Amino acid sequence: MAEPMLKVEGLTVYYGAIRALRGISFEVAAGEIITLIGSNGAGKSTALHAISNIIRKTAGKVFFNGNEISAVPPDRIVSAGLVQVPEGRRIFANLSVRDNLEMGAYSRRAVSSAGRQAVRADMEKVFTIFPRLKERIRQVAGTLSGGEQQMLAMGRSLMASPRLLLLDEPSMGLSPILVDEIFSVVKGINETGTTILLVEQNAYKALALASRAYIFETGEIVKSGFSGDLMKDDAVKAAYLGG
Repeated sequence: MAEPMLKVEGLTVYYGAIRALRGISFEVAAGEIITLIGSNGAGKSTALHAISNIIRKTAGKVFFNGNEISAVPPDRIVSAGLVQVPEGRRIFANLSVRDNLEMGAYSRRAVSSAGRQAVRADMEKVFTIFPRLKERIRQVAGTLSGGEQQMLAMGRSLMASPRLLLLDEPSMGLSPILVDEIFSVVKGINETGTTILLVEQNAYKALALASRAYIFETGEIVKSGFSGDLMKDDAVKAAYLGG
């Protein structure tokens, strides 16, 4: 059996005296779209931050492509191919669209001619996925619409050439039409070979997109399985799918 691309073992995180994650364990295989489902405060985003080492773990281990990354600095995790798109976009609002995208490629340190050419080629790929970003390439990022800022946040992460993309609430605050567009893009990114770990409040959309899911409640994984099976589960339907 192939080694999972991402393996999380016994991950525990405290915020002061509050235990935000209670020894969770899960796996993501190469090529999958996996989603983490749960209410606000259930620990989903905390799990992504702990995997990326943005926050300190109290206990547990994280393995990426067979290598333990539990204590690896966040910038080296990005260089290894594990890249997070943060909740709330967190673009560089005072920089242009181009500058934001170039910042996404910082970890690649493209100093050679071939490296610079590869970065330019990847920027063109981003523009193929998000044509509106090319139209606004010189625009100050903070003046973009919410949907365009989400596109920019995703495009910036793609500039790091990820093998595994952690997506934290990509549909937050978007209109239904834009939500459909973003989910279509996520599917397309996965089809080109990038593995996806998705945190999403829109449980129906997330389950319809993902192959498997883990259900979070108060910092614990209480249920997991194939998305199609979970969509038929009465408890999941009642809690997350509107009945």
